[in-house]
Amino acid sequence: MADETTTTPVEKTTKAPTVPASRVDRSIPTTRVTTEDTAGGKTTIADGVVAKVAGIAAREVSGVYALGGGGARAFGAIRDAINATDLGQGVKVEVGETQAAADITIVVEYPAPIQEVASNVRNAVAGAITRLVGLEVVEVNVDVNDVHIPGDDSDDQTESRVA
Repeated sequence: MADETTTTPVEKTTKAPTVPASRVDRSIPTTRVTTEDTAGGKTTIADGVVAKVAGIAAREVSGVYALGGGGARAFGAIRDAINATDLGQGVKVEVGETQAAADITIVVEYPAPIQEVASNVRNAVAGAITRLVGLEVVEVNVDVNDVHIPGDDSDDQTESRVA
């Protein structure tokens, strides 16, 4: 018979590195903070922040009457009445580590050229997200939900007064 030898693995004992109680190294006391030094760390930007930036940029485009679909606009009117405007209304974003994509629903003012307004919204939103948030914009989809005719406002107000 062959001589079978079994060996047990040898456990190595290692000493855990000493971890300071604070995440900030306080070994060298300083009395002043200099702006020339950069600190390491991570910045996280919430999707809502990117949506708000996109919403503000889209609202600034000439020919955009409002953002969002009918229900969102109705709910937005209530928020506006109590000074709680949602600047991200009508905007959906997907945010990655370095890239973002946005879907924006708009209402165009009559007689503004719809394709031109949509293109201007696309450019304004992409530019604002890149400039203010620092993310590469891979796409901006614009959904034109309605066309606002200037006479519609007076009709809506008259109907609400009669009711």
